[in-house]
Amino acid sequence: MLRVLLIFLFTSFAANAFSQSKPVRELAPGVFYYFGDELQKKSANCVWIIFRDYVLAIDANYPWGAEEIITEIRKTTDKPIRYLFNTHYHHDHTFGNCVFKDTGATIVSTEHTAEEMYTLGQYEWDHGTGYSGKDMSRYRREFPSLTFDKRLVFDDGTHRVELIKMGPAHTAGDGVAYLPKEKILVTGDLFVNGNPWGNNVDDAHADYEKWLNVLEAMAGWDVKIVVPGHGDPATSEHLTRQRAYLKDMLDQVSAGIKAGKTKEQLVNQIDLSRHPVYGENKVSIRRSIGDMYERLTKR
Repeated sequence: MLRVLLIFLFTSFAANAFSQSKPVRELAPGVFYYFGDELQKKSANCVWIIFRDYVLAIDANYPWGAEEIITEIRKTTDKPIRYLFNTHYHHDHTFGNCVFKDTGATIVSTEHTAEEMYTLGQYEWDHGTGYSGKDMSRYRREFPSLTFDKRLVFDDGTHRVELIKMGPAHTAGDGVAYLPKEKILVTGDLFVNGNPWGNNVDDAHADYEKWLNVLEAMAGWDVKIVVPGHGDPATSEHLTRQRAYLKDMLDQVSAGIKAGKTKEQLVNQIDLSRHPVYGENKVSIRRSIGDMYERLTKR
């Protein structure tokens, strides 16, 4: 009887653990995707590319997420992790930089992202427990030491990764990673897809109109797989859908402001139900509408 109970408890625990996470996937030969689990506070996705002599990783997650990611990388290769690219400055993408730095990685970002890490990112770090939900006292900040203005390319003849500045949009410094041979695009939070808290357009420093242009531009690239900042890999069609969602929200909020409506009225009245992919999380939608109102009225 005791043995049956132990087997049941182990099976239940394993099932519960699996329900909160997803296995690493190989998207193409030498290109791997780690699902950032929001429920476990390891929220940002990570991608790594195994070059001939080294590894390039994309986005650090939180420190405990970074530790897990590095463990997963080590299951796929023993080559050194030489570079870590931060797509933007936000806490869930950069707080784990120190863990990658300790493996010998050079932190890479756009120039604007590096600047934001010293300003807006410092505010997030100073309020680390509030953002991460965990004690940050035993970790430290690490900043990009390799930055670029518009584009930085890694190419060893087998893999080619183009780091491209696309911001301002979600943030001023947004950068993406494009793999033209594999036709894979890693977007950071310029695009999200099916995470527990819905879409991410509530960022206080977003440039919504330019964000629309960025989504439209990326949807026109030759891409088969789009890896979002959060959620599951998707296609270019999903970029078009997110653009439609964002534009609908922007149009309705702008019209409401012009009509003299309050933030509370717009939060309660705006209907985005015709966007089922991004419109399921009512809390996130309400927060996004409110933040968009604040952003537009402060111009």
